[in-house]
Amino acid sequence: MKCVLIPLLLAGALASAQAATLPVRPGQSLQAAIDAARAGDVLEIERGIYVGNFTVGKALTLRGLDRPTLSGGQHGDTVRVTAPDVVIENLIVRDSGDSLKDQNAGIYIWPGAHRAVVRHCDLTYNLFGLWIEKADNVRIEDNTITGKRDYNSAQRGNGVELYNTQGARIIGNNISFVRDALYVDVSHHAVFRSNRLHHSRYGTHYMNSYYNLWEDNDSHDNRGGLALMEVRDQIVRNNRTWGNSDHGIMLRTLQDSRVENNIVAGNNRGFFIYDVEYTTLRGNLVIDNRVGVHLSAGSTRNVVQGNDFIANREQVRYVGARDEAWGGRNAAERASGNYWSNYLGWDRDGDGIGDLPYEANDMVDRLSWRHPSLQLLLASPAIQALRFVSRQFPVLRVPSIVDAYPRMRPANKNWSNWRDKQHPGH
Repeated sequence: MKCVLIPLLLAGALASAQAATLPVRPGQSLQAAIDAARAGDVLEIERGIYVGNFTVGKALTLRGLDRPTLSGGQHGDTVRVTAPDVVIENLIVRDSGDSLKDQNAGIYIWPGAHRAVVRHCDLTYNLFGLWIEKADNVRIEDNTITGKRDYNSAQRGNGVELYNTQGARIIGNNISFVRDALYVDVSHHAVFRSNRLHHSRYGTHYMNSYYNLWEDNDSHDNRGGLALMEVRDQIVRNNRTWGNSDHGIMLRTLQDSRVENNIVAGNNRGFFIYDVEYTTLRGNLVIDNRVGVHLSAGSTRNVVQGNDFIANREQVRYVGARDEAWGGRNAAERASGNYWSNYLGWDRDGDGIGDLPYEANDMVDRLSWRHPSLQLLLASPAIQALRFVSRQFPVLRVPSIVDAYPRMRPANKNWSNWRDKQHPGH
């Protein structure tokens, strides 16, 4: 064993001895320094402005000292990474070109540039902040990314674009004024955590990707918050999405996923759920949206339990051919019901569970949507009688969401903190 270890240790020591830390000063050619460095070297770039389109074709660390600026002069990619194991940190990277055809980016991580790390950088006034293609196990951490905010949305690129990758870690970034803050396609086994995504078209535009984790992200003041489409095996938890002009969280053609403990507040539509099956929605706070949940296109065989639906103008807009059961599915699951702020039943035995099922989209709900002033009378005996009559005569009802064991109190104790988060256009 010792005979094996000694050559390995000597090889590691030799590699360490060969690596160098090289200064780059204003007035020097950064590209010449990159070309002259050896794999493993660290280039410490002093404060200044370095103009050019830089290519990193070996495993180097580009480390800024006191925030130097790399400018692409508004053409091409400012930095192109073509080798594995490159680290870029503490830099301002700006002024890429604006060709959507050529996908101009502040930092373009080229196919095969695996394990690239970009951290603590400001990427500003680039078409795409980062374009990452066919590069696995990249880490994009604690960056501030803003786009060409004077361009129309359709003319901008995305903040971070991931295409055909594995194992990415996108953590702690602040992304705004781009087309889509995170655009993800055919990228698997990734983690998206603690990002702030705002003032863009979509906070997340995400397709054809599996086995990913979305956790602790804030998405606000976009057209749409999180848009997850044609995916499966996702965990979407502890995110906050508010004040978006369309949806908070879109789930479209999604299977075998968990959507848990998210806060969805003040959007036009809280959840937009379309063609979703075998998915669990649990512990979410859906509050103060125009429509709490828009459910359609055969979204069935899901578990929807323990959520709080509070003060949504329309709790559920359901388009379906038959009733859909939410909450506890049998007496053993009585405690798994959802809370509905417009539930008008009673709890005679005081067990915290309503004695009557909650039914969304009944006759009274539909009348109150058409005539909002009717809400002043919702607790009156006449309205209660109308609800009773509509249940007794099936010809008067339409298919609905039915919660057999609605909870009488919300689970989220801080729900009132999420009132009045609406988009200015609402």
